Amino acid sequence: MTTHDVVVIGSGPGGYVAAIRAAQLGLKVALVERYATLGGTCLNVGCIPSKALLDSSERFFEAGHRFADHGIRVAGLELDWPRMQQRKAEVVAAVTRGVALLMKGNKVDVLHGTGRIVGPGRVEVAAADGTLTPLEAPNIVVATGSKPSTLPGVAIDRQRVMASTEALSLPEVPRRMAVIGGGAIGLEIASIYARLGTSITVLEYLDTLLPTMDRDCSRELHRVLRRDLKIDARVSHRVTGVEVTDTGVVVHARDRADAEVAVEADLCLVAVGRRPYTEGLGLESVGIAIDRRGFVPVDADLRTPAAGVWAIGDVVGGLMLAHKAEEEGIAVAERIAGQAPRIDPRLVPSVVYTWPEVASVGSTEEALVRDGVTFKVGRSFYRASGRARAGGEVDGIVKILAHTESDEILGVHITGPRAADLVGEAVVAMTFHATAE
Repeated sequence: MTTHDVVVIGSGPGGYVAAIRAAQLGLKVALVERYATLGGTCLNVGCIPSKALLDSSERFFEAGHRFADHGIRVAGLELDWPRMQQRKAEVVAAVTRGVALLMKGNKVDVLHGTGRIVGPGRVEVAAADGTLTPLEAPNIVVATGSKPSTLPGVAIDRQRVMASTEALSLPEVPRRMAVIGGGAIGLEIASIYARLGTSITVLEYLDTLLPTMDRDCSRELHRVLRRDLKIDARVSHRVTGVEVTDTGVVVHARDRADAEVAVEADLCLVAVGRRPYTEGLGLESVGIAIDRRGFVPVDADLRTPAAGVWAIGDVVGGLMLAHKAEEEGIAVAERIAGQAPRIDPRLVPSVVYTWPEVASVGSTEEALVRDGVTFKVGRSFYRASGRARAGGEVDGIVKILAHTESDEILGVHITGPRAADLVGEAVVAMTFHATAE
């Protein structure tokens, strides 16, 4: 039995950051990861590889469609898909190696294997060869993340019908792709392949793309994706099933008028969200029952109902974002060390890395109306900016929501170039309760 102060199960952004912060505070920490490399979904098969391909595909698209406007002529442009995939793999390898070095530098004990809680203060790690390693710690942090969800009647076979993991590692660029889900993951992957020449059809159940974000921003993105990338994004479409054929797939859906729709494609990406991953974790051994959606229940301090067991990141719900998990990991480590950190959920920004990007922080108009908050709206458009004109990037909108009486900023929503960078300014402003003035 190896004794630690903290055992963290899961090495994604939440888990590895929690481990580092706990170690910095003088605690003896063990980090358990079932896969061979650290970093979880985000670094290995999600955020980082998708951003690598988004960046590469955008450069390819610009060379073929936009450079000429700047007086730059490119002859003989061609896609080297294997090299693009190789670059993505190199990026992933570099960042995961970086996490391993951080663990070593902070003297965190890393154990590769499947971690399972077997009782109060006890974790058992099963290695790939069957070896069992018992760990003991008064604090256990559950940071096991999430897995892709699907729909009733839609089976993911990883060949023709796939989740994001498989879609980011295709052996070749498909001719046609159907995407179920118009959220961040669906639109980012759709953008990658549309830039490379794939004909894309997106089917979204709700009446807007990016349904959790500002509607004006979503409409602006929808317009640009349709115009520039020829993405056929259809809202208010309920997918009823996916049929795999000898040559591809047929996605069956019902439209707004309840008419039947069939979309033929070479393959289908299912991007309808993610579900918490708790299978085999042993929560029942300490009396923790997941809720009806599969999330681990926690209080405002991220404590579970079981003494000494904490949970962070995707597994507890809320925004399923890496930086949100990281902040929760830091907060839990500091609470274990006797400090009293505070996280304000309204200050967690969201970004969609399409082009133009979409970024937001704080409340949407719909949320403020629902909550009965009186507010005023300020809008401006990128086309009014000389800098945007000079860069040839005139698509975009900026919206600021402020309280009618106090003028405090309640939300900032941006669709446009570098929205991901700009939203950080809004986070700082809202952190200090700035007014719109």
